[in-house]
Amino acid sequence: MSDFAGMEDLLQDFLIEAGDLLSGVDNKLVDLERSPEDRGLLNDIFRGFHTIKGGAGFLNAAELVSLCHLTENLFDKLRNGELSITPEAMDVILAATSAVREMFGFLESGTQPPPADPDLMARLKATLAGESIAAAQPAAKAAEGVGLPLPGEPAWDLLYAAVAGRPAAEAAAAAPSSVVPAAAPARPAPAEEIIKAAIGRRATDKPGVSGPVGRRDSERQRDNSIRVDTARLDQVLNLSGEIGLTKNRLNALRSDILSGRNDSETLHALDLAVSQLDLLVSDLQNAVMKTRMQPIGRLFQKYPRIARDLARNLGKDVELVLVGEETEIDKTMIEDLSDPIIHLVRNAVDHGVEDRAGRIAAGKPEKSIVRLEARQEGDHIVILVADDGRGMDAERLRSKALAKGLITDEEASTMDERQSYNLIFQPGFSMAEQVSDVSGRGVGMDVVRTNIQKLNGSIEIRSQQGKGTTLIISLPLTLAILPVLLVRLGEQPFAVPLAMVREILPIDPSMIQDVGGKATMVVRGEVLQILPLSSLLGWPQERAPQYGVLMQAAELSFILAIDSFAGREDAVIKSLDDFRPKGVAGVTTLSNGQIVLILDMKELLGTAGDHRGVPRATLMRGSKEALALAS
Repeated sequence: MSDFAGMEDLLQDFLIEAGDLLSGVDNKLVDLERSPEDRGLLNDIFRGFHTIKGGAGFLNAAELVSLCHLTENLFDKLRNGELSITPEAMDVILAATSAVREMFGFLESGTQPPPADPDLMARLKATLAGESIAAAQPAAKAAEGVGLPLPGEPAWDLLYAAVAGRPAAEAAAAAPSSVVPAAAPARPAPAEEIIKAAIGRRATDKPGVSGPVGRRDSERQRDNSIRVDTARLDQVLNLSGEIGLTKNRLNALRSDILSGRNDSETLHALDLAVSQLDLLVSDLQNAVMKTRMQPIGRLFQKYPRIARDLARNLGKDVELVLVGEETEIDKTMIEDLSDPIIHLVRNAVDHGVEDRAGRIAAGKPEKSIVRLEARQEGDHIVILVADDGRGMDAERLRSKALAKGLITDEEASTMDERQSYNLIFQPGFSMAEQVSDVSGRGVGMDVVRTNIQKLNGSIEIRSQQGKGTTLIISLPLTLAILPVLLVRLGEQPFAVPLAMVREILPIDPSMIQDVGGKATMVVRGEVLQILPLSSLLGWPQERAPQYGVLMQAAELSFILAIDSFAGREDAVIKSLDDFRPKGVAGVTTLSNGQIVLILDMKELLGTAGDHRGVPRATLMRGSKEALALAS
């Protein structure tokens, strides 16, 4: 039974507000370390912790109150000038914020948090007394590979324990019993082991089960909640009222027409009412879509702390600069972008920028700058992760990929710089000479590109040796509405994402050639394979295709062979939760009421594998003229 029976709503409100406050405190602490004389920052941090302590008091979370009170006293002495800000004091404070985050995990599971780590409390008291303490080991051992745990999960709390330099045994003692195996070693463990346990915990979590794991239900509630400006809700309400009035007008006109009144004046009034309804529905759709949009700053706010701790662990001086935090993006995409950006920020700090000695030797300032920027360009959101480090060496990348057997000698000799940079997305590719807690396994960037592509986005690399590297992510504004091209096989329409379409061209049998046993066409000097949509779907081919859609999927360009077109639509995507065939992203409904499948081209291409191409004669089956040409 929950320790907060009857207080569930208050608890959820506290966790949401306190989580945002704590993330803000983390960011301000990173800023404070760079500007220790900024009293405004200290006052903001003090107020944030004071608010968290007050909310914890309403919930009778005595241990959380005790930890917050001790840390608050430290902030009070710092802002009054009784103590000075040192790296060691900052490590203790950041360890305290990590412990507070761990306690939030217990609150989410419906249980009161246990006492904070005695060693942490002793270090806080020693810092308050102005005593010298051993510097905490800076850790930020960001996990390599997929699936970093989400904030608020016990796994994330273990990750923050690793970031704070706490031994695994201490993290296990403070975590819910279901998070850490019963046979956890008592000896201190490196951050890598803590993070592996965290990731393993996330992978085995199942929604809807009892006990501490049952908090997944409350997490889903938090994940699905959206803060909406009341002005936007007022707009939705006003538009709903206007649509209601237009509906009444249409009902009145319908009655007039049914009663035999069909003069030009009545028909004109009907036309105006339908046009008005069309405009209002479009405005309402846009207004509702805006309620899904959230400032990306809520995602960005956790990265300065991660970058700071990792840089301190590596002995580097790195400042993460955030730009465009007010840029809005679909709430569901914000959650899916969390892991990829963690990988990119970590790689920029670990691989991108040089250490102090390297920067001095290169004539650069000791402090490295990593920029995380978001901006809107048309109907897309662009996110940049840029560093001022050593840049990429295309020749070294090709040599490393060749040594690992990821490419052939022929491929290496024909690669340009852009293709060489994209080698870092190959599974198994890594420039690290040794595997460490931070990197070296060659899976991170592969996962980044896969996750970005799942969001119908793309990622591009620009680099200059000695100057730095910029990774550019381009994403659609929302996943709820997708511009699509309607294509047909026979009379059956299908929808393909318009973002993948480069152009539409006729398929001329005289231009089709067999290359390696596969039908191809040359388009402006580029040899492109022709992939019939029928073969990708496993349908029988009844006629020779008349048209081709030149498509770009990641690094693959190809011509999708189809029978005809049905136009362009802005599809409102309906997901298929209970049953989703391979290669189908969802469904949409056309204006005539027909249901159309939206194809997931990346999944279709992956399912088809190496057998997706067909010979020229098979492609042109059904065309006597084509078969004659083939003979």
